[in-house]
Amino acid sequence: MAIARLSMKVGKAGRACPHAAYIVREGQYARHLSRGEKLEACAAGNLPAWAEHDPLLFWQAADAHERSNGTTYREMEIALPRELDIEQRAALVRAFVAQEIGSRHAYQWAIHTPVAADGQAQPHVHLMFSERQVDGIERDPEQYFRRYNAKSPEKGGARKGYGPHAGQTLTRTERAADLKELRGRWQEMA
Repeated sequence: MAIARLSMKVGKAGRACPHAAYIVREGQYARHLSRGEKLEACAAGNLPAWAEHDPLLFWQAADAHERSNGTTYREMEIALPRELDIEQRAALVRAFVAQEIGSRHAYQWAIHTPVAADGQAQPHVHLMFSERQVDGIERDPEQYFRRYNAKSPEKGGARKGYGPHAGQTLTRTERAADLKELRGRWQEMA
């Protein structure tokens, strides 16, 4: 039952809020549900107080305040085992989020189950998360997405970086190796 399909995407400025609406099938994206696709489960976490009850506010603020050439989110799209039921798939996603995201980044995920070409379910999860690190400092939306200030963290934005090399610039080879390791961790879990 090992599932190896896991892709990582980078979200550019202006795309975070529309993509978040897409994964939770809100607004114009609700039509996908009328075509037989299921939204099995969704959740969000580690959001600042100003977006705690509405994740779309967080992604909207990312689009509005992140630098125009900045990354507003990263997304993992992961195939889920067909053999698992809805509750088991959601539990698997929660465990993976706890392992890979933990309490370090704001995130939102949703499990979609469209019908595959073979007529069976094709469950997969969209997991989008901010590279901004949760540090316990309360910031308004504008400040949250500002540049990080190493000398006075409370005056700057939340620090960026994720994974084992948070904040470092990686070569293409190093990024590929990190993705391969991430896929391995997913295979072990699934």
